[in-house]
Amino acid sequence: MKYVLVTGGVVSGLGKGVTASSIGVVLKACGLRVTSIKIDPYLNTDAGTMSPFEHGEVFVLDDGGEVDLDLGNYERFLDIKLTRDNNITTGKIYQSVIQKERRGDYLGKTVQVVPHITDAIQEWIERVAMIPVDGQEGPADVCVIELGGTIGDIESMPFIEALGQFSYRVGPGNFCLVHVSLVPVLKAVGEPKTKPTQHSVRGLRGLGLTPNILACRSEKPLDVNVKEKLSQFCHVPVANIITLHDVTNIWHIPLLLREQKVHEALLKLMNLQGCAKEHMLEEWMSRAKLCDTLHDPVRIAMVGKYTGFSDSYLSVLKALLHASVACRKKLVVDWVSSSDLEETTAKEVPESYKAAWKLLKGADGILVPGGFGDRGVKGKILAAKYARENKVPYLGICLGMQIAVIEFARSVMNLREANSIEFDPDTTTSVVIFMPEGSKTHMGGTMRVGVRRTYFVSGDSKSAKLYGNVRFVDERHRHRYEVNPSVVPEFERAGLAFVGKDETGKRMEIIELPSHPYFVGVQFHPEFKSRPGKPSAVFLGLIAASCGQLDAWLQASVHASSNGIVTPKKIYHNGSLKKPSKSLLTNGKLHANGTGMHA
Repeated sequence: MKYVLVTGGVVSGLGKGVTASSIGVVLKACGLRVTSIKIDPYLNTDAGTMSPFEHGEVFVLDDGGEVDLDLGNYERFLDIKLTRDNNITTGKIYQSVIQKERRGDYLGKTVQVVPHITDAIQEWIERVAMIPVDGQEGPADVCVIELGGTIGDIESMPFIEALGQFSYRVGPGNFCLVHVSLVPVLKAVGEPKTKPTQHSVRGLRGLGLTPNILACRSEKPLDVNVKEKLSQFCHVPVANIITLHDVTNIWHIPLLLREQKVHEALLKLMNLQGCAKEHMLEEWMSRAKLCDTLHDPVRIAMVGKYTGFSDSYLSVLKALLHASVACRKKLVVDWVSSSDLEETTAKEVPESYKAAWKLLKGADGILVPGGFGDRGVKGKILAAKYARENKVPYLGICLGMQIAVIEFARSVMNLREANSIEFDPDTTTSVVIFMPEGSKTHMGGTMRVGVRRTYFVSGDSKSAKLYGNVRFVDERHRHRYEVNPSVVPEFERAGLAFVGKDETGKRMEIIELPSHPYFVGVQFHPEFKSRPGKPSAVFLGLIAASCGQLDAWLQASVHASSNGIVTPKKIYHNGSLKKPSKSLLTNGKLHANGTGMHA
């Protein structure tokens, strides 16, 4: 097993996560099997209880792991399925060591950071690196490890010490360190400043780690004289100093690495020249270039409460992008704070109210993502009502589905008191209830989380067709509340179709309005399994409906193969029907993610 460690100094914008993911892509393009590990030095056991405002979205894995959003980057870039153990936190390490101490595993020894914590970190890395994540048998060839935080942070020290020991133990031919650092340009003089990187590398070397490759984050490519200066002071060959300059989209980063021959440096440092195949990145290059050439916009109003911090909805944004590229449209996301749609805002801040409604009414499609708590719920309900009444394509995810059910109950079924127990525990008309198996006292790890199976009630629904007329799909969940099964017959008589249910038939997973061009709600989070070139089916439906292509996708001759792959024979391209490009859809096929048969 070979290991690539990615660390960071003071980094702005593009950072370690995308760098680590891109390194994985170029190594995979050389024919190597790649896995990844993210180390987060915080004391939380996992990211499940962390606020999206503070830490971005909580990414959910197949096994129910609630992890850092960077693992989403790894899964999307490398098309792999990681486990909860691929995200290491200080909380997990200390918890495991303390449990061993309580059992008496240390035979009465004084338990210390060195060697017990550092040994636990190394053992964890070696164990997890051996777990196959690409659907093949046996361990990967290379494990890319990202150390979160900044070099010098006090909470990172045990990991730095452990990784220093680890690099010495596995040997230089099996370990490569890539250090990502900012090279700022002062506007007054226009000169790149290398001091931050010099100090960062000096600090890293003082802690026992010496970088083999420097990845310099900058606005523009660095001149040779700047690289030579960095080489002299940081003791890194000029050939191993690369520039991560600003690009039009992050799919260009692996191409940047390839252009600067990073794969050759990595293969040489890890003695893998003889194992690597010819470098292949044609499909990736086609997708990156296509994304830059798209000009015909499709506007999606994102109605949520974390709209001030886009990382809170990172996977949703990526899923929208994957779908828009498949439809050959330029994605434009209009951020609408759900609170701004409410009457209270109309009275207190009328300008924000008018601006929010202008964005909503100007959108081609509306998306209400998941969330927790009652803040902004009234605005989300208003957004769902607007989409339903005005035939605007709508996708509700998790809470977005639940509020669509509430809105339908109130507006169509005249159940004025209809509500979720989450927002009104004393409601007399509870159309959304707390799950029987949930915990009301503990927050972390108590939700229905991870992959669960959804069965289609009928193959006539838009959702079933978008997924390729499969019998069931496996999608990732993260919720505590669900539609009250006792009221489902009333909803169905009123015209709301529950087209997807769990194996018991009592848990509602997918809703649709058959009379609407595209009004879909899903209890699961399809964004977590969307991939470049393999867009999520329901996101594809939203984008296709928003730009007038849905009928073409639904009416095109499709077949579902044994592995759940959907192959549309024709798709729209610049307003006309055309066969899909093999360079943009994997193997010439569109993978309807969520079937559980592939990433």
